[in-house]
Amino acid sequence: MGLSDPISEIPRLGVGLSFQDTLSNFVCEHLDAFDYLEVVPDSLWDDRGRGARPRYEEKQAFLDLLGFVAEHKPIIGHSIGLSIGTDDDIDPEHVEQIATWQKRYQFPWHSDHLSFNRLDHASGHSIDVGFTMPVPYDSAVLDLLASKVDTMQRRVPAPFLLENNVYYFQIPEQEMTEAEFLNRLTERTGCGLLLDLHNVYVNSRNHGFEPREFLEGFDLTRVVEMHIAGGLSVEGAYLDAHSGPCPEAVWDLLDWVMPRVPNLGGVTFEVFSTYYPKMGPERLLEELARAREATADHFAATAAC
Repeated sequence: MGLSDPISEIPRLGVGLSFQDTLSNFVCEHLDAFDYLEVVPDSLWDDRGRGARPRYEEKQAFLDLLGFVAEHKPIIGHSIGLSIGTDDDIDPEHVEQIATWQKRYQFPWHSDHLSFNRLDHASGHSIDVGFTMPVPYDSAVLDLLASKVDTMQRRVPAPFLLENNVYYFQIPEQEMTEAEFLNRLTERTGCGLLLDLHNVYVNSRNHGFEPREFLEGFDLTRVVEMHIAGGLSVEGAYLDAHSGPCPEAVWDLLDWVMPRVPNLGGVTFEVFSTYYPKMGPERLLEELARAREATADHFAATAAC
């Protein structure tokens, strides 16, 4: 990677907001509350399936909104449809659609999840399980992912990141730890990491490990973006529900990790559509302001370098 490593040249944007449809008015009315808008492109079009022409039907109301935002703020793509861990070839039409959006909105970087959600059905059709399933941390999967990451990097001219996954069960007898796997993947491909701190917190609560010790195993120089969010407890399990304000433990983790991520471009707050009406605009403004306060010194220092 060396001097040409694109991760070291990531713009320092600041604090972002993850877009959901119920946030449309908030986004238009509070542009000064965030530094960039992150969008899930797959949620802003209808995918009619492989072979359909046209396959993707984009939703005009959202295109109008993004056109307005793009005049004032950077837009980041954070997809859910790549299903990079699925054991088949990467979907070329999905890659081309992401490339189209990157060209349109000039994403400074874009990302997807280190997981799979697409499976082959007995009927011969693929199905979406509706959940980001964890991948096994072994050499065969590493080879599979490296090839697909290379395809994304060749076709989409912006740094590509993968997000550490949340999981509610552990795959036994793993060949590598999560940190070892991600370190090898980023070293081999040059891709970056989207470090979801709430995912780390969720996993630490459900599986009983210390999150700071866990993160010490990562090459944190590969972190380009971080996510923070809220969750909730259900019948003894803690869920990555994006259900409101960020827990104090996640704020503490953010404070700890900030000095350790020299190539960080942004910290994004996430809340799901169904929970935003209960949270309300004032509380969301408070969360964004707190995130700016927690990251201000870091972004000021790195911007000065």
